[in-house]
Amino acid sequence: QLQLVESGGGLVQPGGSLRLSCAASGFTTPYYVIAWFRQAPGKEREGVSCISSIGGSSTNYADSVKGRFTVSRDNAKKTIYLQMNSLKPEDTGVYYCAARPRPVLGCNLGESQYDYWGQGTQVTVSS
Repeated sequence: QLQLVESGGGLVQPGGSLRLSCAASGFTTPYYVIAWFRQAPGKEREGVSCISSIGGSSTNYADSVKGRFTVSRDNAKKTIYLQMNSLKPEDTGVYYCAARPRPVLGCNLGESQYDYWGQGTQVTVSS
């Protein structure tokens, strides 16, 4: 059974850092695109970052996180990471990872592209 499990969320002060993890299991293919989304209270879910399944692992970021967040993957551990630095209060929300099991060169942040979703992990940036 395909499963994504996020971890690493928590409370952090503005300017601080967190690293989120997304552990994938049950995939019958090694080629799956992973994206990170977030949803703040009262707001729609938005795409944050993604990493492709092949082709050197190209990445994509929302403008609001460029230069602060870095997505990476460890294929041996089947885990995808989101390193978040210089966190701001507006980064607060529930962070979800999502998977698209396709062998594609790139990735995008459209929700409809993704077939499988984790349960989310809460990130709160506050002093």
